[in-house]
Amino acid sequence: MTIIKVSDIFVEVEWKEIKNIHLTIYPPNARVHVSAPIGMTEEAVRLFLITKMPWINQRITQILGQNRQTPREYVSGENHYFKGQRYRLKVLYHNAPAKVEIQGNEYIKLYVRDGASAERRAEVLREWYRSEFKSILTPLIAKWEYLLGVKANKWEVKQMKTLWGSCNHSTKNIIFNLELIKKPVRCIEYIVVHELLHIKVRLHNEEYTALLTQYFPNWKQLKEELNEFVV
Repeated sequence: MTIIKVSDIFVEVEWKEIKNIHLTIYPPNARVHVSAPIGMTEEAVRLFLITKMPWINQRITQILGQNRQTPREYVSGENHYFKGQRYRLKVLYHNAPAKVEIQGNEYIKLYVRDGASAERRAEVLREWYRSEFKSILTPLIAKWEYLLGVKANKWEVKQMKTLWGSCNHSTKNIIFNLELIKKPVRCIEYIVVHELLHIKVRLHNEEYTALLTQYFPNWKQLKEELNEFVV
């Protein structure tokens, strides 16, 4: 990967076996990344970026101005997200194993032992998220494996910083970002399809985009929705 500077903006450039150049700006820090076809010169990439500078500047401003959830302390009254809905956290102390419950459409109740640290409270909530996320993923993966005619070797859930998911085309192993559980189920399903399709097609090329559009016509809107609010 090469880093080039255009109009005071640093851009990652990666050359791949693709037909067209792709420009992406990733939240939350507005990282600018270009995937360029092998054979395209650095100067040609630079000229492409110059033509895109108005859009790049607009998108960077948009991403950096997005609402973001402040760092969590896992205390009562905090807002936490689950399947696209905002809940208020209730921390309740009891002399029994830790657990998490949903109360209506308003509260997430976190039960921990008296004196549990913030790290412990965070761990309990995180593991509950993980369990709930896997229960959503299991039927979705089975459904789309059947519809797409593919089979993942294995899949797992991890905390990821910059990706919603990843698929190794060679091993057919898929990783889903735990943060997805905070997004609506329709967005989770889109990422399931997105990653499973990489078993068929490794690159984000025209064939891949055509298949994604065929099976999930509204994927562009869902992609935008995923990045609207960084949690």
